[in-house]
Amino acid sequence: MDVMWYRKQNLPFILNHECRNHMEGDLRRYFFAACYSKVYKKSPKISDFPRQLWPAHANVQNAESKVIFDDRFRVQCENDSATTVVSHISKDGHYYIHPDPRQCRSLTVREAARLQTFPDDYFFNGSRTAQFHQVGNAVPPYLAFQIAQTIKKALTRHVQ
Repeated sequence: MDVMWYRKQNLPFILNHECRNHMEGDLRRYFFAACYSKVYKKSPKISDFPRQLWPAHANVQNAESKVIFDDRFRVQCENDSATTVVSHISKDGHYYIHPDPRQCRSLTVREAARLQTFPDDYFFNGSRTAQFHQVGNAVPPYLAFQIAQTIKKALTRHVQ
């Protein structure tokens, strides 16, 4: 099977590829995280961030001064496996930071869909939040295809 199976057509435009707006503080964290991943080849933990970049959330640090939700900001590192795309991507992009610091943003619906193996010509309808839900709740199409191929082989052997 062709490794580039998801590129069905040469579309003259890219579908569902608009980045969301981010709060200024999050943009600083995204920039730091993307730069960190370039240098260290891994996504930083909150404890790796300078203190002034820590979010002012009660669930960042507990009463014993231990960092919790240490992986709150996660870069999708280049040349590494992507993390699983889940429906929570619709809430914020903190777990899906683009690896290029010059872009300083979270992933778009199209980029998340590409990670999930949706063909580039697949159109997601509705609000951007709804589109992220569709991507995050879906079984990756290529995984579904592979499962279907395995079932087909098993059924074909059983029938013969």
